[in-house]
Amino acid sequence: MNKTIKSHGPGYEVFRAIFRNKLTVVCLIFVLLLVFIALTVDFFFDYDTDVIGQDPLNMRQKPSAEHWFGTDDKGRDYFARTLYATRVSLEIAVGVNILAAIVAIVIGGISAYYGGWLDTLLMRFIDAILAIPSVLLILCIVGVFGNNIPTLILGFLITLSPGLIRNARGAFMVSMQNEYLEAARASGTSDFKIIFGHLLPNSLGPIIVSSTMSIGSVITATAGLGYLGLGVKLPTPDWGRMLSEAQKYMRTDLYLLLIPGLCILLTSTAFNLLGDGIRDATDPRLRGFVKPRRTPFWKRSSK
Repeated sequence: MNKTIKSHGPGYEVFRAIFRNKLTVVCLIFVLLLVFIALTVDFFFDYDTDVIGQDPLNMRQKPSAEHWFGTDDKGRDYFARTLYATRVSLEIAVGVNILAAIVAIVIGGISAYYGGWLDTLLMRFIDAILAIPSVLLILCIVGVFGNNIPTLILGFLITLSPGLIRNARGAFMVSMQNEYLEAARASGTSDFKIIFGHLLPNSLGPIIVSSTMSIGSVITATAGLGYLGLGVKLPTPDWGRMLSEAQKYMRTDLYLLLIPGLCILLTSTAFNLLGDGIRDATDPRLRGFVKPRRTPFWKRSSK
């Protein structure tokens, strides 16, 4: 009796590879927890009372049942501010990368598909943007339009898009080497449908990986601007400004400094490792690769 062997699609193999990697699963759970916090923080805390409301009688209180992370130098609940800063950081980082991915898909796909003078013109324009230091460009944009969330998204979008456009163009160029492209052209399929209906599904993997790994960089950069006082407007909290405000109490209330610092470190690291795991899962050469275990030095036999 012959047994029927079920064949699974590439999507199944990618998800299977992701969930086989324990570190990637841990990072994915942590990222989903952050998303849950960002979406539900308003249900647990009132913005005007708990997040920005000042209470001079309860300044710099130690962690307690009422205030899990204590209070800051203005009597504001530090736990509520930390959770709200999580939403601010994810709004900027995720929003920037979604917009940058869309721009990269459109420009990178058009550049790779049509080639010629259009490809040369677009790539030279991208090179010109990449030649400008990203920090300097963001500081100029913030200085002109002010420090608020839309301005930060615009600044990071301009500095992040060129790299993603190059990655998207390379992914589209690889997809264009398949034989079905000529068949689609011969059948009279429109250029729009070929680019976004045939080439895009085969080029989406590298773009998603690049965008995921860029989220951690945007979170770190946002915290850096907040630390310098160029982040979101007061009194909206962000991890960088919380880090700056707590620095003067480092000797007496070190936990006020450690909490936002750990948030920045863990969040950026989680997104970077998640991007690494997705990259390994989408690459057929790395999907089934298992690192060999090294024998502990005390068990090695000396020859």
